[in-house]
Amino acid sequence: MEFRQLRHFAAVAETLHFGKAAEQLGITQPPLSQSIMALEQELGAPLFIRTKRSVALTRFGEQWLVHVRAALDSVQALPEIARRLRGGEAGRFELSFVSTADYSILPALVRRYATLYPDVQIALTEATSDQQIEALLDGKGQAGIIIPPANGALPEGLAYRELVSETLIAAVPESWVEEGRLSVEGGILSPEAVVTSPLIVFPRRSAPAFYDLVMEYYRAHGGQAHIAQEAIQMQTIISLVSAGMGIALVPVSLRHLARTGVRYVSLRDETHALKTGLIWRRNDTAPTLERFLEVISETL
Repeated sequence: MEFRQLRHFAAVAETLHFGKAAEQLGITQPPLSQSIMALEQELGAPLFIRTKRSVALTRFGEQWLVHVRAALDSVQALPEIARRLRGGEAGRFELSFVSTADYSILPALVRRYATLYPDVQIALTEATSDQQIEALLDGKGQAGIIIPPANGALPEGLAYRELVSETLIAAVPESWVEEGRLSVEGGILSPEAVVTSPLIVFPRRSAPAFYDLVMEYYRAHGGQAHIAQEAIQMQTIISLVSAGMGIALVPVSLRHLARTGVRYVSLRDETHALKTGLIWRRNDTAPTLERFLEVISETL
């Protein structure tokens, strides 16, 4: 079965006249009649009832016409679909992100992108920075929101753009404050209270820059961290704080993660900031990625 045969059938079905259909198609009547006969033979059923005076669709022809029209419409839409795919207005965009981004820059970027390009399917995957870098180098995904290495060194072939820089705050068990175990004055936790409390933190292998930033805070205030527990997801870290396992130093946007039993307090020293940025393969020319980079430029 050929596409031209479907066009032939639809033309005859619309005009119910082989001569008019042939004229509409720009062919002579004999080839059109032969095309319809070959189509009927392939389908194993007649499409038209022919008499010397009239042409009418069979019941089978009426039912099949609905599907043929849908198929023809789909084919006719292909050039426009191709244009939208080339322009990044349709298709698929795969974005990974660290859990901290879910409470800061990620929602605004995704919302803006989805508003501008509603026909693009956005696939979001939460992953640690090291996992994202490895995946991109393996050709998986299109972009990732990561906590970059402290020295800024990324593998060759990856591009980077900073998205946000956030000061650190402390997430502490509410019960510790109520019991007087932690002294919070004016909503601020002193460095002494931080360095003497058990710590919950990302493991260094998963977020070395974040881990080193937290350790630097302790060194800057003459203390050494007593790590009570490590966890690779921010939601888990906050849950452990809620359970009274320890405190955590987190970016200020984590205030958006409300959790019973957890209080967010500022640190007296606000010089330590966590950077978050976007990485992507330099040689990736996917139109959906190009549109996402434009959204970032317009949003930030």
